[in-house]
Amino acid sequence: MNLDEVIKDALHEQAAAVVPAPADLADRVLAARRRRRTRTVAAGAATVTAVVLGAVLVPRYAGDQDVRPAGVIGSEDVIAHPDQSPPKDAIAAGRVALASFSTIRQVVFDNGDGRLSRTYGVLDPTTKTYRKTTRWSWLTVAPGLRTAAVLEKNLPAERIGLLDLATNKVKRWIPLAQGAAGLQFSPDGSKLVATTYAKDPDALYKRNVVDYGDGKTMPGPDMDSSRTGFAVVDVATGHSDWHKVTDNEDTNSRQDFSFNPTGRLVHAGVMTGGVPEQYFDLKGRKAPVPPEERHAQWYVQAGISPSGKLVAGDFAGRGKEIAVAVNDARTGKQVAKLPAQQLLAWADDKRLIAWGCDPKKCAGKGEFRNQLLLVTLGSREVVPLSDFRKASAEYPGRWIPEFTTR
Repeated sequence: MNLDEVIKDALHEQAAAVVPAPADLADRVLAARRRRRTRTVAAGAATVTAVVLGAVLVPRYAGDQDVRPAGVIGSEDVIAHPDQSPPKDAIAAGRVALASFSTIRQVVFDNGDGRLSRTYGVLDPTTKTYRKTTRWSWLTVAPGLRTAAVLEKNLPAERIGLLDLATNKVKRWIPLAQGAAGLQFSPDGSKLVATTYAKDPDALYKRNVVDYGDGKTMPGPDMDSSRTGFAVVDVATGHSDWHKVTDNEDTNSRQDFSFNPTGRLVHAGVMTGGVPEQYFDLKGRKAPVPPEERHAQWYVQAGISPSGKLVAGDFAGRGKEIAVAVNDARTGKQVAKLPAQQLLAWADDKRLIAWGCDPKKCAGKGEFRNQLLLVTLGSREVVPLSDFRKASAEYPGRWIPEFTTR
């Protein structure tokens, strides 16, 4: 795994919620807000509110239900483009879709310092294609695929933008008292967790030179994290509560918080790996690790299965074998091995999206020859979802996916 992948994989843990929300949740919220306002509210303002709320308040998935809502990209079970890399057209499987992808490049300034710069491809819900953008330093897509939360170029940012993905315009700005550099939606899309920093965590410094072993050196990240805490943001109202976190030992310069599968806790990993050691409730109080999350590794992107019974594991191949583990969530014992390299997202309780390569085509080709695959528990069959990962003229660098419930 290269530096770009380690950085990105450490930031995004995709997991499904296990508590169902009413199908009319968005309508209830809108009705309640209208009742609190005067009856003379302009219809136009109410329409704008409806657009924003409808985009981010979507039902969460319960238990082991196999739900494929007819939303932005329809209800077709598998949408694959094995001839595209980076993808141009929408990719999806089961309950999740490839909401966006990014590439990261290292920009070096004249003084020898630098920073990491991201280029995003984000799904346009109208054309069902990925739109390229370099406008944002950070972008994450809400469940439902209609809205993204964005941060402007200069980090830490003093406000969060809610971007309408159909119009590519920011519908609303949410101010923050503390500067944010990372964002993630809750599983139901009603909240954001914004990780706050005193300095730009993507900054690179010539004093921390990194030697790539081929004679090439680059400025490296700060050895000490400037993370100050996290803010829990209510998307509908814009209200936020910030909580200070001072324990930054054994963390990367960027070590963002994310929601756990229920959306009731936030957590962040540590450099030594294993179970995230930092769990907090939404009031900022330290919390114990939930029993079903004790064996989840923060750097394994797929996380807990929708039912909460299984957890995506680490690489489990022996010798030349390419395989990854799936474990019992409560005991940590391996229950299956799949023909893949990295598990990225649960399509449902039996299928996962992964980086890998069809064993019939890739024997001896090397670990970096990979593509998006749909793999199934109890089966050696794989379904290619994308072409083999590579850089392109539009997206320099290896692309890194972000999956969101559709």
